[in-house]
Amino acid sequence: MRIRSTDGFIADARIKGKKLKPVCGDQVCAELIKNEDDWLITKLLPRRNELSRPNMRGKVEVLAANIDLVIVVAAATPEPDWFIVDRYVCAAENMNADALIVYNKTDLAPPDKEFDDYQRIGYESLTCSVAQQRNIHQVNDRIGLRTAVMVGQSGVGKSSIINSLTEGEEQRTAAVSDKTSEGRHTTVNSVMLELDGGGRIIDSPGVRDYAPALDTPEQVAVGFREIAAAGLNCRFANCRHLREPNCAVKTGVESGGISSRRYESYRRLYALTERLGDSK
Repeated sequence: MRIRSTDGFIADARIKGKKLKPVCGDQVCAELIKNEDDWLITKLLPRRNELSRPNMRGKVEVLAANIDLVIVVAAATPEPDWFIVDRYVCAAENMNADALIVYNKTDLAPPDKEFDDYQRIGYESLTCSVAQQRNIHQVNDRIGLRTAVMVGQSGVGKSSIINSLTEGEEQRTAAVSDKTSEGRHTTVNSVMLELDGGGRIIDSPGVRDYAPALDTPEQVAVGFREIAAAGLNCRFANCRHLREPNCAVKTGVESGGISSRRYESYRRLYALTERLGDSK
């Protein structure tokens, strides 16, 4: 593991004991190991938030910490999975972090109509092309002085975007698989990189599926801001927006005010979170 001091010094570090589990973005206390060049991480400072998911055993796995901005990348290839985008956005909302949706590879195809839904409900979004170096600077501008994590499916170009933002600190990239049209994983471990503008960005491993680790199904609605807003007008204060009568959310879907695909995404994540909760 590598650590960076407040004055920019970078060093290799080990972890004291088995209970400490630092992740990228953590703030830690460390001390130099006697007669060695390595440092020893002795303490984790309290986290402001966590980007997490349930692992294969249903336990919470923390991917990154102390995040200001979650940048969710989709692209022309591989085919966008907007349900994964929704889940990352839901995680950002529950972390009290901002979300930015980026559509890459516009040199191959324009974004799907689903991309417009995020801007319509108030999320920052932009299109870019690493191949044409179009709008890459806008990603840096949106990060500003914040700490951001870049997430999304494998092969959408996260590392390529970061390579364009960071000169001299290249991230490995790989082409989309011709056989499966799915991205190959090129980022194995998360790493934080400094940007010229003063911000920081974490490149996370690509995924083929993702779900936020939520404590209760009710937190799902928090992650869908248009559903949370409409839910204030439901007949019942504890409405789940599934089968209850006089549900303002379902009325919004029927009238077209709420995206039917986003609503289906909400239903899927609600059911998944409920199942995970029952298995604990």
